[in-house]
Parts: sequence; structure tokens; C-alpha cells
Amino acid sequence: MRDAPFVAATEAYRAELLPRASVVTPNLREARRLAGDGGGGLDAPTLARALSKLGAQAICITGGDEADVEGRVLDWLSSPLASGWVASPRVATPHHHGTGCTFASSIAAALALGFVACDAVVLAKMAVTHALRRGRAAGSGAGPVHASPGFGDDASLLPLCSWEEAPRFHAPAQVASRGLDLYAIVDSADALDRALAAGVRTLQLRIKTPDAPAPGWSDALHGAIRRSVAACDALGAELFVNDHWRLARDLGARGVHLGQEDLLALGEAGRAELAASGLALGISSHSLWELCRARASAPRYIACGPVWPTLTKAMPWRAQGLHNLRWWQAMAGAPVVAIGGVLQAAQVRDAAACGVDGVCVVRALGQTPSDTVPPLQRALQAGRADAIARGDPPSMPRPTLDRLLPREFG
Repeated sequence: MRDAPFVAATEAYRAELLPRASVVTPNLREARRLAGDGGGGLDAPTLARALSKLGAQAICITGGDEADVEGRVLDWLSSPLASGWVASPRVATPHHHGTGCTFASSIAAALALGFVACDAVVLAKMAVTHALRRGRAAGSGAGPVHASPGFGDDASLLPLCSWEEAPRFHAPAQVASRGLDLYAIVDSADALDRALAAGVRTLQLRIKTPDAPAPGWSDALHGAIRRSVAACDALGAELFVNDHWRLARDLGARGVHLGQEDLLALGEAGRAELAASGLALGISSHSLWELCRARASAPRYIACGPVWPTLTKAMPWRAQGLHNLRWWQAMAGAPVVAIGGVLQAAQVRDAAACGVDGVCVVRALGQTPSDTVPPLQRALQAGRADAIARGDPPSMPRPTLDRLLPREFG
């Protein structure tokens, strides 16, 4: 009978709190109790699915004392926008009292600032790791963590995020010796030839698969990729083929660019095949979660966008602006490319002044790159000169998604 109050409290959590919660942050033991896993045999992803059925909108099951891969503390996040392991370096300290409270309150603060749940968890992980590093003795036993400002611009605190339920995190790719510089995105081999002739040495061939491909379309795609690979190899230019990575590999391309939805669609086996191909990988990112997931994939570069509003591609993301572009550049741990809404030389200069490795142009190329590229190249160099005088990066990023989920912010 002495367990009756505890059982009643657990039932109250299930019936009254979980359906009203924007984010719940149990540890493994608490998650098992809430999910009714008396035997303790369920793993964190399965427990999160069970808690989701009870009404919790986003769940982050903290692994603190139990989950550890290669010296990283692992938490499992399940949310409507993103799911996976969130990994931060373990901090060797006896002073960890208040870790859970700091984590939950940091998530609540990030939600109040307008971040969606998955990005709030990223910021909270950074805040907690920072607080653990500053933990201190206070009396006997475990001392408290010390939450304080200064975590939001420390690149060593940014976690890695996994693509799947297996906590796999690839080592960072070796940084290439050349900068990506002015990066032209073109939709045909003819356009690529014109950009090369104008002096561009980083290019992306982006030929989207039509909903109803016409007869001969596949042969034309093969021809465009083969011709583009040969043209870039002849001039020592770096080519990234968008989307069609297996075909690019088979036709001798050295690099590909994939969006995060495309990478998710590959599944675990497809991503392993891509990693084994040796192709240099460019990855799009639009949010903190996507940045952390891209970092764990050994990318050649991470694209930050859209920097300015763009009509090239329909997407729900807010424009990152130069504020977030500077933060991305400081935090990514890989070359960063600015993309989205770059229409004028002045924008190339402003983006380059953020210190990024490359700036993407699409419509700014126009039909005669021989006329448009020289002023764009001059703007890039001028921006890089300005970057030398730039101060520290922003202390925090800004939200990149509107409040899409009706209950996410209570």
C-alpha cells in the first residue's frame, strides 16, 4: 500500500501533464516508469514513441549516467520536426547537481525566445554542458552546476545529432586546401560551360527530376553530368552534382550536394553507401538541428540558407540573415557556404564579410556570366577584406522557423 501514492502520482503525470506538455525531459528510469515499462527492457526511441502516444508533443530522454558512445553523453529527442540522438562530450566532474533542472529550464527559455522544440534542445544541451564545466563544490557531496551566459557562441559546446536510431557520428572531413569562393549553381551543361569560361571554379549542376520525365530525359541527364565532369576536371574546378549521387559517382564526379530530406530518405543503408563512395558531400542546413546533423556527416561544406528571402525554392524557413550566417560560420566546424537570395554584388560582399568559405549565386549569374562574374568576384574579395575587421560572432543565433506547431509553445 505504501506505493499507492507513487502510483497515483505517476497516473496523474500520464493523464494530466503529458497531454499538455510541449516538451518532456525524463531520464531513462523516469521514462520507463511513465511508459509502464516495468521490466526496463525498452530503449529510448521506443520509450519516446510510447510517451508520444500518451500525448507528449516532444520528448527528450536524457541519458546522462547511462548512454555513452566514444565519450559522448547521448539524449534521445523525438519531435514532430526531427528525431535522433543528441550527443555532447561528457564532462568529467563530480559537481552535477541540478543538471536536469538546468536542462529543462533552458529548453523552456529557448521556447519562450521563439525556437522550436528540436532547436531548443540543442541550445539546452549547450547550456548544460557549459554549466557542468563550471560546476563547483558547495558543502559535502556533489556540488551544483553553474549556469551562466557565454555558452551560445562556444563552438566546442555545439552537439552532434544523428540521422537514425543508431548513434553514428562520422569524423569531420579533412578540410580542403582551396576555398569554395564564388559558387555557381547552374541547370545545364551549357550554363556550366559559360560559368567556367567566366572564371568560376566551384559549380553545382542542379537538374531536378521532372514529375513526368519525357522520353530521353535520362539519357540527357547522363550526358549533362558526364560533360560537366569532364569540363570541370579539365580546368581543375570543383563540381557538385545535386541529388543524383549514384549516377554522379558512376560517371566520375567527385562531389555531390544533398538536402537533408534527401539524406533522410536514403535510410541507414543508403547513407552508409554514400559515405563509402568517397564523394565530397555538401549538405543544406536551415536550423540548429540540421546544422548539428550535418556536422556529424563529415561534410565538405555546410550550406547556410536562405540568407535572404528567395523565390528559387519554396521552403518554410525564415531568412537566416547575416546574423545567423556569422554564427554558422563560427560554430559549424566545417566550411560554410552562404546560399539563398543572393542577387547583387553587394550581397556577395556582405556574405563574404561574415567569413564564409563560399557564396552561392544562381540568378545573379544571368545569361552572360562573362559580364556578371567579374563584379561578383571583386565583391567577394572586398568582403573577405572586410571580414578581417569583423568582431566576435553573435552570442546566440536567431530562430529560423515560425511557430508551426499549435501546442509547441503552450
